[in-house]
Amino acid sequence: MIVTPQDLTFDEPLSLTRGGQLDRYTLRVETYGQLNATADNAVLICHALSGDHHAAGRHHPEDKKPGWWDHYIGPDKPIDTNKFFVVSLNNLGGCSGSTGPVSIDPNTGRQWGPEFPAVTVQDWVESQARLADRLGIQTWAAVIGGSLGGMQALQWSIQYPNRLRHCCVIAAAPKLSTQNIAFNEIARQAITRDPEFHEGRYAEHDTLPKSGLSLARMVGHVTYLSDQGLGDKFGRNKQAETQDTFQIESYLRYQGEAFTTRFDANTYVLMTKALDWFDPAGNGKLADVLSRATCSFQVISFSSDWRFSPDRSVEIVNALIQSNHQVSYTCVETDHGHDGFLLPNNHYEQAFAAYLDRIEVSA
Repeated sequence: MIVTPQDLTFDEPLSLTRGGQLDRYTLRVETYGQLNATADNAVLICHALSGDHHAAGRHHPEDKKPGWWDHYIGPDKPIDTNKFFVVSLNNLGGCSGSTGPVSIDPNTGRQWGPEFPAVTVQDWVESQARLADRLGIQTWAAVIGGSLGGMQALQWSIQYPNRLRHCCVIAAAPKLSTQNIAFNEIARQAITRDPEFHEGRYAEHDTLPKSGLSLARMVGHVTYLSDQGLGDKFGRNKQAETQDTFQIESYLRYQGEAFTTRFDANTYVLMTKALDWFDPAGNGKLADVLSRATCSFQVISFSSDWRFSPDRSVEIVNALIQSNHQVSYTCVETDHGHDGFLLPNNHYEQAFAAYLDRIEVSA
């Protein structure tokens, strides 16, 4: 499946939840499949912290790396593009084509950098609703997301309850735990204490805080894996060329270094803050907030995920039951930790496909 991204620009100002306004912004989007005549077969894919619009397919025949969810999106796959019109975007504030810190501020002619306004999950949902309007989609057949993407899907059911029929919340939580916020702060401190960060104005100094961003990614990456998975893959094995370095050390260094070539430091700070702030219930009860929803739900968790543990998914399920919603719940057995939602797994695939197969759309 060969796909081509497109950039859609919006001229209607967007007022942001935490203050500030974007007078004009662009969203980078990919679509897969065809929108039917009644526009009732559209599915929105919401990405996680370091994800982007490229969820499936390849950009050219020689492209060696497919989209990040290619195993689950495409013809005859769980999110079947023979049936659904699938929309995936790079979130506002991202660094893969949508307007964000690396974009040019029209008022200054320079990169936004640290001056880019704070965005929240609510802001992303608002921008996604405007995207739906642009594409002629009044109601999504489903809004689907994993991790931070799952939080966006959940917010959709609350913020625009009449604009989705199904909501799939995968490897997510109703809000971050204190421990999760702590991990995010460690990552942010690694970035902001890098001497090359320059208070976020590193572009003006023609440099990058590569060391800090690499450390942030290493910290985050460990939390996405499981103890057993790491043990099975690396154990205490050492690099063949030197007995001074464990394989896990080399692996993390590689992951950190690779991340600095594709992701922006200011964007990482912005995205983790949005993750920390997500709390739709506030001081109230989640069940009361979810009572606004009118859609059906699927919730999926992963047994070895300790960053967003199955208990956090059960919180969502229990709140949905208390608010009299239809909900299907599956806990997938895996040793891959939080990253399990991205990887092939027969149990996961079957549960996911079975739910999506039941969604009715026009011919």
